[in-house]
Formats: sequence, structure tokens, C-alpha cells
Amino acid sequence: MKAIVLESKNKLSYKSFESHKADGKVVVDIKAAALNHRDVWIMKGMYPGIKYPIILGADGAGVYKNQAVIFNPSINWGINPAFQGKDFEIIGLPNNGTFAEQILIDETQLFPMPSHLDFKSAAALPLAGLTAFRVLFSRCKLKKGERVLISGIGGGVALFAFQFAVALGANVYVTSSDDAKIEKAIQMGAKGGVNYKEDDWHKKIQKEAGGFDVIIDSAGGNGFQNLLKIANFGARIGIYGGTRGAVPNLSPQLIFWKQLSILGSTMGSDDDFENMLNFVNQNHITPIVDKIFSFSECNDAFEYMESGKQFGKIVLIAK
Repeated sequence: MKAIVLESKNKLSYKSFESHKADGKVVVDIKAAALNHRDVWIMKGMYPGIKYPIILGADGAGVYKNQAVIFNPSINWGINPAFQGKDFEIIGLPNNGTFAEQILIDETQLFPMPSHLDFKSAAALPLAGLTAFRVLFSRCKLKKGERVLISGIGGGVALFAFQFAVALGANVYVTSSDDAKIEKAIQMGAKGGVNYKEDDWHKKIQKEAGGFDVIIDSAGGNGFQNLLKIANFGARIGIYGGTRGAVPNLSPQLIFWKQLSILGSTMGSDDDFENMLNFVNQNHITPIVDKIFSFSECNDAFEYMESGKQFGKIVLIAK
């Protein structure tokens, strides 16, 4: 078969690759796969446990026994729904992932593809959809009618959190460094948004929205302290990433006086994945796909993701 192979740090090749069969694994024909920032970090050597050569990719859709399927990228979550166990893995490292014409995988990781999706849009769903669903619902317990702020709109997880919250009936606001992305979100149902590069952006969005019951963040860094200021009393702040690094000058006074809950979240359990799929099916949610590349254009796709220009998922097609 042919696959996108990470041969060494920053060296991706589309080439023939033989994957040895393993007991208990089944073969799935891949039709489409999707990029995540995790893949870029692995390619650049910024991820634990990297080995070479390896086929990256945690997201995908394909065919197994003449049925359209998608993959639960979360492997060996463990017995405690509150957190992942020590044997937890994600498809695409340490074992080969979805950027190939075929994948060897446990049959338990396969789920029927939502019937309203095609292979390209379905491939965009699993990892980002799972991450968004868990942080929004399992951790932050978002309810209909609440005000929610989602930072960094345009990224895969942020967009799914946005789509899920809108579908639930929440009042959703967004932030971005790109005014065009904010405008797109408003066209899709956001109540408003603000560019976080503006001075006193948090005051501006608080004046517009009046404070937030749930805040979903993936950045951390210097701007995180402003999220505490615009959180309502009793608000829940869900964190699923930290692209801007450590949080300086965090005020414990705001946290305890406003009775805030700061909730970390990573990926999701098997129940989270099934609940996410049910929610997507019931609400006919279609993932936002920004751009499609062929497997042979993998280096262009990775470069495009690093640019940060995308609004939605970047999808790779096998043929």
C-alpha cells in the first residue's frame, strides 16, 4: 500500500509502505483522513514517544466489510470515566495511523459513519469532535440558553465546540485574531465576537455579552487571566490546550470569590465518543472542511496547517 510516512524529523514522504499484520486487528480501506495539530507537532519532533518510520494520522473514514466507518481515535481509555488510564493511546502514535490507503486496527474502534456525511466530512469529525464534546458537555456541562465563549475560532476543536453549542441552543460568542473568521462564525450563528489582539478585548466582549457561564479555551498564556474577569459567578472554564504556554499572574481571588471551576480536558472516553456521534446524528451536524489535499500533497497540507489560515479541518484523500 501507499502511505504518508514520517521518516525522520520534518521529513514526510508519500511512498510504498508495508504494515505487518497483527493478531486481532482488521484491515480498513481508507477513503479520507484529516490533519490535526498533533500531527504537525509529531512531525516537528515536539511530542513524546516519537519513533521512525511511522504513519501519522488520528482521523479517518473508510470502508470495512462494505460498510462506511469512522474511527474512535481514543484507545484504551481505561475504566475511570473521569480521566484516561496509563495505557491510553491515540491512533497515529505509537502505532501507525490513518494517512495510508489501509489501516490495521481493532474492530472495537470502528463505528458506522453518520449517514448524512460523505467520506471527506466524516474524516474530519473524530478527534476534534470528541475533544470538543467532552470539554463542552462532559466537563463543563453546558446547558441550553447559557452564554458560552469559545476562543480561537477557526481551529477544528473550537469549531466543533461552536457547532455543538449552537445546536444545543446556547448563546455563543467567539474570539480570534482574524476578523474574517469572526464574521464567518457570526454568519453561522454566533451572537458576536471580538479580536483578541485589540486592547481591552475582554471589556469589549463583556459589554456585548454581559459575562459568560462557560468559556472554552485552548491557548492559556497571558490572555487567560482576562477570561476570569469576564466569567460569571459559578462559571466553568474548560481547557483543552495550551498553545500560548503557562498562565502568569493568575488571580486566586477571582477564582474563589466568583466560585469558578477550571476544568482540564483531553480527548474523551468511549462513552464520550458514542454520545458525540449520537449528538452529530440527531442534529445533522456537518464538519466544516476548509481545504482538501491528496495524500501526495501531504507536505503542502502540513505547511497550510502551520500557516494558521484555515477555518475548519484540512482533509487528505487517498485517491
